Amino acid sequence: MRIASIDIGTNTSLLLVADVDEAGNLHTLAHEQRFPRIGRNVDQSRIIHPSNFEQIVLILNQYKSISQRYHADHLIATATSAVRDAVNKEDFLAYVKNKTGIDIEVLDGKEEALWSYRGAISGTPQPFQPVVVLDIGGGSTEVSIPSTNIQKKQEAVDIHQFSYQIGCVRITEQYFGHNPPTIDEIHLAEKTIVDQCNGIPEQDLSTYQLLGVAGTVTTLACLDQKLTEFEVDKVRGYVMKLETVNSLFEMLCTMTVQEIQSLSNATIGREDILTAGALILNIFMKKFHFDSITVSERGLRYGLTVREWERHRSPFTQPHDNQ
Repeated sequence: MRIASIDIGTNTSLLLVADVDEAGNLHTLAHEQRFPRIGRNVDQSRIIHPSNFEQIVLILNQYKSISQRYHADHLIATATSAVRDAVNKEDFLAYVKNKTGIDIEVLDGKEEALWSYRGAISGTPQPFQPVVVLDIGGGSTEVSIPSTNIQKKQEAVDIHQFSYQIGCVRITEQYFGHNPPTIDEIHLAEKTIVDQCNGIPEQDLSTYQLLGVAGTVTTLACLDQKLTEFEVDKVRGYVMKLETVNSLFEMLCTMTVQEIQSLSNATIGREDILTAGALILNIFMKKFHFDSITVSERGLRYGLTVREWERHRSPFTQPHDNQ
């Protein structure tokens, strides 16, 4: 089955075209990334700006053409934090449907966390250590924690999902008024992030691996390896120690947006929000005593592809025992 999945986030709009085999394994055919930032000022105004309507229509029509070129059997599109927070979301959804023919499903925070988790573990070989999945987005941050130490890709496990309003764009707009941010601005942002993280019950996660998805962790992995461009093979599975994350954050918070952009082309589109993302990551790892994070290039798009495959696969098709 060939599925095209579109993820409309606060900062990015992403496309995945993938084949899913009978065992539920994903084989990537194409992926695209754009940075329309439809969540710009949504935290304050609660409005998706009309100019973003046209931007998303343009991007979705491009993605639709790509999916048709690959002869995708199914095309799905979802939206997350910025759209679910906007008071004019129904106008936005209707406009996009009229101009593209695409129905956008708006996920709530827990749905976003669950399918980000499923996407992240879809790329993890078996057997594997149980994982906590951290998805630092533009408008929100999602955390998924399984309640069991035994899990398989196709096994239904009890996943505790948490979604918090501490995304990179949101924190940057709320607190970082200077370039680079001042110490006081960083401290205020830190307090908000810590307060939000306190909503996650204290528990022993020492037996779990931390797996990170989305742009903050993949970009930091590029910077740590001094890559001039994003290279998926060098990012996939890359492990960053807490000390590395802390060092990268301390470097970023002293740099202007222009200086951050000059570090690597991998920062383009998130150069002004990367410091906030690194701060969120740093605080989360310290609070829950993770000494390292493993980077995954997979996330929500991949999880939604798995969900679509599960909806349409034959009831007589069962996953293999080793999956």
